[in-house]
This record gives sequence, structure tokens and C-alpha cells, in this order.
Amino acid sequence: MKNRFWMLVVFGALPGLFAQPAAGQSFPMQNPLIQKLVEQVSADSLQAYVHALVGFGTRHTLSSETDAHRGIGAARRWLVERLRTYSSSGGNRLIVEEDRWMLQPDGERVPFAHPIANVIATLPGTDTADHRIFMAGAHLDSRRSNVLDSIGDAPGANDDGSGVAALLEIARIIADQHFPATIKLVFFSGEEQGLYGSRHLADRAAREGWQIAALLNNDIIGQSTASETLQQDNTHIRVFSETIPAAETPQQARMRRMTGGDNDSPSRELARYLFEIAQKYVPNLDVVLIYRPDRFLRGGDHLPFQQKGYTAVRLTEYYENFTHQHQDIRQGNGILYGDLPQFMDFAYLRKNTALNLAALVSLASAPAGPPHVWLSAGELGNRTTLRWERPLHGQCVGYRVLMRDTDQPLWQRDFFTTDTTITLPYSKDNVLFAVQSIGANGDMSLPVFPEISR
Repeated sequence: MKNRFWMLVVFGALPGLFAQPAAGQSFPMQNPLIQKLVEQVSADSLQAYVHALVGFGTRHTLSSETDAHRGIGAARRWLVERLRTYSSSGGNRLIVEEDRWMLQPDGERVPFAHPIANVIATLPGTDTADHRIFMAGAHLDSRRSNVLDSIGDAPGANDDGSGVAALLEIARIIADQHFPATIKLVFFSGEEQGLYGSRHLADRAAREGWQIAALLNNDIIGQSTASETLQQDNTHIRVFSETIPAAETPQQARMRRMTGGDNDSPSRELARYLFEIAQKYVPNLDVVLIYRPDRFLRGGDHLPFQQKGYTAVRLTEYYENFTHQHQDIRQGNGILYGDLPQFMDFAYLRKNTALNLAALVSLASAPAGPPHVWLSAGELGNRTTLRWERPLHGQCVGYRVLMRDTDQPLWQRDFFTTDTTITLPYSKDNVLFAVQSIGANGDMSLPVFPEISR
């Protein structure tokens, strides 16, 4: 899939970005800052984080809050200390908070009341008028075979020490950076007991009016060998995205049916965005779009945000090893069970961390997407006219109009313009379109799928 290039037809000059490119030329459009930041991601650092997390014995949501060395409380205090160290080194721009509440019994996976907390690290945007938030999440808690066993060892190296390590490494690298929009790194608790941490934060975000523009949920992203088949692959990562938005309104459903946009939900556009980010910034890593909200029999911390209408996806390794997930440490049938660091692939985790980092920085640096895009459908013809509104935030120097055949999963062609309208010699009946805003450094907004205008 690495041989796929974006073809750009130029309708106007883009000062500072392209030097009089020829029509049909291919452009990587890389931001040098993102390249520099990605190069700082260290497999050794990721491995050190995972070993530290495993050292707490268990991170079960209902484990000890007060033990100095073991349990969820000790792990969370270590996490907060690391984040605050990075903040101090970066000029105290990274704001670290613990969002605490009391988890109540639910008659299933929470048999008694217990304190719980999410940890949130926020890098505020420099544009005070831009309230967009780009978020990455992972869950701090771990579990044993018996989800109610909060006493025995539950190392949780990959599930989800891998996601926690990725976010810690991103915090270390961006702590001294400045981007127009806000980045939040969220370490959820209570995932294994029923997504309690993410439900709590999704409710809070909706209640307080957070403008979460995208959420990348990282859960199990650090090993590359499948159980049973023993297949290996550290060059692909799956991105799960919803097809029909969980919070879709009747008006949105009507427009989706009119446009044939069943495969163009905001979450699906975010997944395509990640595909392109990998192509540009992470060698030997391809994003595989999975047209489901999540895996069978599982559910991740992105789901409560989707239910609130936010754009959210889940990133998960390509091959899962179920002998090293939700398993007590034990020997059986010649197999060592348990979620232990020796079964992880830290070079693979480095690439998946780089993908998150590049996507977050690209999105937080880019202008907002057009608030509305319209496709003119008031007359028959073999040309298509699109028009859109200028973005509300960010320095926009032009627009990228994306196009693909209706039976294709990924964008196939693109066209540049500085105008807010374009007419293309392609029939609207045969293809699909979207529009991105482009910033001066080449970073692009999420694609915006058009509505019908008559």
C-alpha cells in the first residue's frame, strides 16, 4: 500500500509550500517539525515505561489506592509524577490533572464502592479563539482472567501498558511545543470494569461543551504475533471507525441517504486521515481501515465519545495474541500465559506511537475544516460544482478537494484551489468528494464530506 500517492492538480499557486509544481506531480507535503518530533520517539523509552507499569503488580481498578508500591493508586501517582516532570522540563505548559470521583457498585463488575480517577495532560492551544481539542487516550487499568480479582498479579504490559506508554512518550516530546489548537492526553481508569472512565469523561465533555474534534483511542498497540496462527506483522495497524454515527439525527440520516455517504462518517474520515499520516511520516507502517466501531465481544474507550456525537476511532495492533490478554500468568500446554513485556514488539510500538504523535500535531497545527461543504445537485450534467465556507479558525492558504470512485475506500485524486468553489469535469453520480483546509506549513484539516445543495 506504500506505492499509493496523492495526485495534485494545481489551480493556483501556494506560496511557501510548492515551487511551481507541474500538474499531476506527487507531493509528500511533510511538515519538517512533525518529522523532527517523530524522530524523537524512542523504543527504549517505551520499553522502560511498560516495565515500570508492570512493576506495580496490578493496576486493577479496584486494587489498592494507598499502597506505596502496588496497585492502581501507586501506578497513577507514578504516572502523574512523570507527566509533571515533563511539564516542568517544557516550561510548565503541560497541565496535569486528576479527575476523581467515587465508582458505585453496579451488581456486575463493581461489587463495592471505590475511588477512581482519570489522569489528563493538556497542552493548551496558542490561539485563544480556537477551542478545538484533539485527544488521544489509553486506559491505565489492567485485569486478570477473573475480572473481579483485584488482588493477584495483572501486569497489563500490552493491554494497555502499550497505550499508556505511547501517550507518555508523546507527552515527553511535545511538552515544550506550541500549536494553535489544544492537545489532550487522557489516561482512563475503569475500562476493564465497563468503560467507566471514558463514560465519565465523555459526559463531562458534553456537559462542559468541550469541542473535541478527534479522539484517537489506543488499546493494545504493542505486539505483532497472533495466537493460534502464529502469524507476524509489525507493518500494519488497524483503525476501527463507525459507519453510521451513533448520535446521528434524523436530518443527518436523510442527508446521508441522499449523498450515499454511508462510508463517510466523520470517524471514517479520521481513519482515512490516519492512513495518509502514516504514509507521510511513519515508514513501514500502513493503516488498515476496519469498517466496524470495535472488535467482536469487545468495546473500547472511544465508544462513549461516539455516543455523544464526537469523532472517535480505535487503534489496535493488526494481530492480537489472546494468550497474552486477560490471562493469569501460568504455564499450560507448553504455553506461558499472561500479558508480559517479553511478548511485546517495541519497534512496532514505536511506529504506532509515531503515528499518534504525527496525527495529533498535524491536526492541532492545521486550520479548522470548512464549517459546511455543499455539492450542487440542482441540474443534470457531467460536471460537479462544490462550494464551502471558510474555516472559522487557523491560517488557511488554500483547500484540497478530494475525490474517489464510489466503490473505493481511500481517496484517489485531489485538486488544489484558493477559492471557496470549484467545478470539476467529473460526474457527481460516479464519484465522492470531500474538502480539506490547508495551512501554511502544509498541514491539513480533517476532510469534510459535502451536503446536497439544490
